[in-house]
Amino acid sequence: MKRCILLLIFLPLLIAAKKETPEAYIRINQLGYLPSGVKAAVWGSLSPASLQSFQLIDSANGKAVFTAPAGKAFGGYGPFAQTYRLNFSSFSTPGIYYLKAGNTVSPVFRIGSDVYKGAADFCLRYLRQQRCGFNPFLKDSCHTFDGYTLYGPMPDSTRIDAIGGWHDASDYLQYSTTSANTVYHLLAAYRDFPRVFTDRHDANGLPGSNRTADVLDEARWGLDWLLRMHPQRDWLFNQIADDRDHRGMRIPALDSFYGRGFERPVYFCSGKPQVQGVKYKKMNKSTGVASTAGKFSSAFALGYSVLQNEDSSYANKLRTKAGTAYALGVQLPGVQQTASVLSPYIYAEDNWTDDMELAAARLFAITKDEHYLAEGMRYAAAETVTPWLGADTASHYQWYPFINIGHYEMARQAGAAAKKQLLGYYRSGIEKVWQKAKENAFYRGVPFIWCSNNLTAAFAIQCYWYQSLSGKSDYAALAQANVDWLFGCNPWGTAMVYGLPQHGDTPADPHSAFTHLKNYPVNGGLVDGPVYGSIYNSLIGIRLAEPDEYAPFQSSLVVYHDDYGDYSTNEPTMDGTASLIYLLALKENEGAITSRPGNR
Repeated sequence: MKRCILLLIFLPLLIAAKKETPEAYIRINQLGYLPSGVKAAVWGSLSPASLQSFQLIDSANGKAVFTAPAGKAFGGYGPFAQTYRLNFSSFSTPGIYYLKAGNTVSPVFRIGSDVYKGAADFCLRYLRQQRCGFNPFLKDSCHTFDGYTLYGPMPDSTRIDAIGGWHDASDYLQYSTTSANTVYHLLAAYRDFPRVFTDRHDANGLPGSNRTADVLDEARWGLDWLLRMHPQRDWLFNQIADDRDHRGMRIPALDSFYGRGFERPVYFCSGKPQVQGVKYKKMNKSTGVASTAGKFSSAFALGYSVLQNEDSSYANKLRTKAGTAYALGVQLPGVQQTASVLSPYIYAEDNWTDDMELAAARLFAITKDEHYLAEGMRYAAAETVTPWLGADTASHYQWYPFINIGHYEMARQAGAAAKKQLLGYYRSGIEKVWQKAKENAFYRGVPFIWCSNNLTAAFAIQCYWYQSLSGKSDYAALAQANVDWLFGCNPWGTAMVYGLPQHGDTPADPHSAFTHLKNYPVNGGLVDGPVYGSIYNSLIGIRLAEPDEYAPFQSSLVVYHDDYGDYSTNEPTMDGTASLIYLLALKENEGAITSRPGNR
C-alpha cells in the first residue's frame, strides 16, 4: 500500500544505509536540508532506552563526517517510550548522507541549496486537478449547470452562473472562504518569490507556455470564480453544493443529488443561521458576512496589485470588487458559517476581524487611503493572537485562516510603532506554541485537530514572517521543525504530500476518488494530517480498508492512516496545499539566496 519510488541514483545509497531496527527509528525531513539552515532529526525508541551520541555518515564512502552528543532525553511521545533530538545544524557541506545512532540508521537524505527546488510548482499539480468547470487533468468539464440560489434576497432557485473555481477536497463542494484564502496564498507566493515559479501550462491548465507563471494562471482561475460569487455590489455567495455530495465516491461530472436535475445549490451570504444537518435539528451560528467578505476583498485587492501591469482592465475590475466586498463586511460584521444537510459537520468559523484587517491592509496598499490603515489597526487589536495558537483543541475551521495574514500585511506598511505592536502579537502567538513544543523532541506544539497539517504549514509561515519582519531568528528551529514534520520527521516517518519527495515515503492510498476509483495520482496534494486518538474514535463512518501499516506508531495521543477509509487524516485539501505552496516557495527562495556568492 505504501508507495516508495526510488530513483536509480538513490538505489546504491539506500543499500548503503542499513535497515532500521524494529525498536528504534530516526525520523528525517525526506526532502533534505539547506546547508545554512536548521538541521535536526528525531530518534525514537518503542521501548525504554538511552542514547549518548550520533553520527552523520557520508553515504558514498560510509565514513563519519560529523559526531555530536545526543543531548537531552525528551522522554516519551506518542508511540515512542524515549526520544532525542539530533541536531547537526553546524554541518553545512552539501552531499548525500544518513544518520547513525547506536544500531539505528536513517534513510539517506541530501544537504543542498536546491533541496526545495520545484516543490512549490509540483504542488500546483493538485490545484489544477481540483479545477471545476473545465478540468485539465481529465480534459473534460464538470458541474456546468451551477447553480440555483438559496437563502438570498432573490427567490430561492434563481439561476446564476457560478461555474468554475476548485473542488474543496476529495468531495466536490466549493467554499468561498477556502477558495479566497487559496487565491491569496498563490498571489502572495508569486509576489514574494516570483523566481521560483515556472511557466509550463496555459491558462486552461493544459501543457504549454503562455508567458505567465503557472501560479498566476491558477490564481486567476480562482479569481474568475470569486468574481462570479460576488456578481453585484450587494450579492455575495458562500458555497456551492453541500454534504449531500458525500453519498458516494465518483469522478466529477454531473451530480444529481439536489433535486433540480444537474444543478447544484449556491448558498447566499445571508448573515443569518442556515441549515446544519436536518436530522440533528440544528442551524449554524452565522452572525454576519464579514468573515467571507473580508476574504473576497483581500484576494481581489492583492489580485489588483499583482496583475495591474499585465491586464489593467481585469485588475481594475478586481479593485472595484475589493471595495464593494469590504463595504459588505463593514455593513454586516460577524461570521458566515457553511451549511450542511445530512451531517453536523460544517466549517464552523468563529472569527472575522482578522479577515477585515487583511482586507483593510490590502486596500490601503492600493489606495493609500489612511482610513484603511486606521481601521486595519482597530481590527488587529480585536484579535491580537489567532485563538488556536497554544490551544489544545478547536472546532473544525473555527479560526480561519489558520494564520493572521493581516498582521503581516499591516506590519509591512505601518509605521514603526504599529509594526512593533503587530510583531508583538505574532511573537505572543508563537510563544504560546513554543511553550508546548519545547517539551517534546519533535518540537510539536500544533494541536492534532482536523486538518492539523494545514495548521502546521500556516504556523511555519507565521514564524518565518516574524523572522523576516523582526530580523530575529529566535524561532528558526521551531519553524523548521514544522516543515520537517510535513516531510517525514514525525512518528510515522512519512511525508504528508502525495508524491513529494519522489524518492520518499509518501501517501499512496488517500481518501480520494481519483486514486480509489481510477488509480490517478493526486500529485502535490497535502493530506489533512494526524488527529488526536479521541477525535478519530468519535468520527462517523470511518473504517480502514486495509491493515494499518503504521500500527506500531499509532497511540492514544495521535493517529495517522494512509488509508482510503480515513477521511479525517488522509484526505488532500485545496487550501492546505495552497498554504504549503507558499511555504515551499519561501524555502526554495531561502536556498537560492544562501547559495549566491557572498552569502555562503
